Amino acid sequence: MPVVTITGPRQSGKTTLVRSEFPELDYVSLEPADVRREAVEDPRGLLARHARGAIFDEIQRAPELLSYLLPLVDEDPSPGRFVLTGSQSLLLMEHVSQSLAGRTAVLELLPLTIAELEGRRPLDVERLGADDAPVPPSARAVWETIWAGFYPRIHDQRLDPTDWLESYLRTYIERDLRDRLRVVNLATFERFVRLAAARTGQELNLLGLAEDVGISQPTARQWMNVLEAGFIVSLLQQHHQNFGKRLRRRPKLIWNDTGLVCCLLGIRSPGILATHPLRGAIFETFVAGELRKAFTNRGREAPIYYWRDATGHEIDLLVDLGDQLIGIEVKSGETFDPSMLDGLRWWRSLKGNDRCVVSLVHGGTRSLRTEDIPVLPWYLG
Repeated sequence: MPVVTITGPRQSGKTTLVRSEFPELDYVSLEPADVRREAVEDPRGLLARHARGAIFDEIQRAPELLSYLLPLVDEDPSPGRFVLTGSQSLLLMEHVSQSLAGRTAVLELLPLTIAELEGRRPLDVERLGADDAPVPPSARAVWETIWAGFYPRIHDQRLDPTDWLESYLRTYIERDLRDRLRVVNLATFERFVRLAAARTGQELNLLGLAEDVGISQPTARQWMNVLEAGFIVSLLQQHHQNFGKRLRRRPKLIWNDTGLVCCLLGIRSPGILATHPLRGAIFETFVAGELRKAFTNRGREAPIYYWRDATGHEIDLLVDLGDQLIGIEVKSGETFDPSMLDGLRWWRSLKGNDRCVVSLVHGGTRSLRTEDIPVLPWYLG
């Protein structure tokens, strides 16, 4: 493709990545007001200075520029001639699909994975539990890792996670979201974000959330859509063989970074997280994030769902590979107990599920196989 579009949350490493991979291209940030003004008022002049190709960073700041790229890449469709980055998926993709359909590859960059932090091979979800016993992280403890989160700058510069994440949230809430939503009462929106963080790993009840915040349900839906568009949260649909039914049931809310969740909930240390009432939901959020990144980093949509029946039986995470279902139970306990497998045993006993692959991920470091069910440590692989 002549254009590569890379989306993802702010500070996930998009700029660092593209400048490293495309050192021959000019770099143009659209954050400064004067550059953004030129992109809007004189797009042809700006592009004429970068006719051989360029990186346009934060392209959602000047989406009008995209329509002027079209004739240039049609005239010279050299692969990777222009690289675009952006951190607002819906706003950006609306303009990209209108202006550059069929001319751009769209990739998504999320924060780091455990494998990236450790410098080892990426997780292959399709072989979950089939490989040799995972190698333990070099010097990482489960709650310390989950509490710090996975934004690159924290690890690259060894920053205090709480300080950095609080600054990140202030910038995100006070600039990006205020601009996007035109929120007048920032305190109300901040309360919404914090209460949403307390619901990670749970079915999303927008009406209940709206009532707790003191806003209307349509407003809560709009604000949640913006969190999703900004790559802050993901919504897992409930799995059903009938695709339409998946969309009608309540989704499960999953935050895309556990460090942000801990910061919003006032969890000030790994020790507090280890005994926190929401540690199970936060641990499930971590595992869901690792699975999602495993697909996203291969340029694939993440086919991750959850499953629950009318009697309350539940499978925390379900990966639908088309010809294979993988059921995954997540338990934050660090000591394996056979009762942790009860849900998987029941689900696999259902008609048609006897050949499905199942795994248990727990908060400990033990790796074993029992009843032909892999029991995996928290770091997965």
